Amino acid sequence: MRARNSAILLVAVAAMLSAAAAFDGRREKMSVAIERKTCRAADGVTIVYSACGAGEPELVFIHGGLADRSFWDAQLKAFAGRHRVVALDLPGHGESGANRVKWGIPEFGADVKAVADAEELQRMVIFGNSLGGPVAVEAALLMPGRVIGVCAVDTFQNLDHVIMPEEARQRAEASRKDFAGFVKEMTKSLFHPDAEPAVIADAERRMARTSPDAAYAIFMSLGGYDPAASARRLTVPLRAINGDLYPTDLAGVRKIKPDFNAAVMKHMGHYPMLERPDEFNRHVATIVEELSR
Repeated sequence: MRARNSAILLVAVAAMLSAAAAFDGRREKMSVAIERKTCRAADGVTIVYSACGAGEPELVFIHGGLADRSFWDAQLKAFAGRHRVVALDLPGHGESGANRVKWGIPEFGADVKAVADAEELQRMVIFGNSLGGPVAVEAALLMPGRVIGVCAVDTFQNLDHVIMPEEARQRAEASRKDFAGFVKEMTKSLFHPDAEPAVIADAERRMARTSPDAAYAIFMSLGGYDPAASARRLTVPLRAINGDLYPTDLAGVRKIKPDFNAAVMKHMGHYPMLERPDEFNRHVATIVEELSR
């Protein structure tokens, strides 16, 4: 369990049925114009992001390690009818730059803030998958008064594991030795064995486009990061939409963040937005409705 949570780092129980019922997928899937936009990180790295729609709360989506903003395409299309929706490529991923000296989760959090500042977002719910979960927490800590909640996506099954520097180095070296093989094995481990092969292959294809050098630097930067310490400082609600490939320790997480709640999707792996986007979007809508109140 601890080893898997390390990989995932790199990489409200749904209560209000009325909110879920209010989510009309047909209405939300209207044709929307998605803009490709750029801004600069604090260290000058170019950040590429997608934005569309209008309305509060704004929804910000952060991908996981080795992924990119395209993992959230279905959410941009689904929610633009009611919200301003933004999905970014973290530096070293997708189209964003990789010319960075200092890598790390706090730095990624600052990158999210740079995008939020460029878009003048003022009332956000931030969603983060895998690595994007702790990044979302760090971003929220940098924007007090502008974030109304953070929602992890298949991460924070627990919060008590710290990746030690040696473990981070071993993962980094494994990725450097055979990057294609590393991505293949990691991707396979993030789905149930009977998951749709085409979905697994598509995720692997997109993740394999990541720069191996950037991946190495990112893995190395994770050593010593303590997600619990940051979660304790978070003053807004923390939610999760998790799969059941590995169990969510609800009681354990609540010892660190008492207001934590999680919706667990049955027979679901690490990328619910790819495997069952309509069901995932209903959970998103429920959580956004709850946090908006």
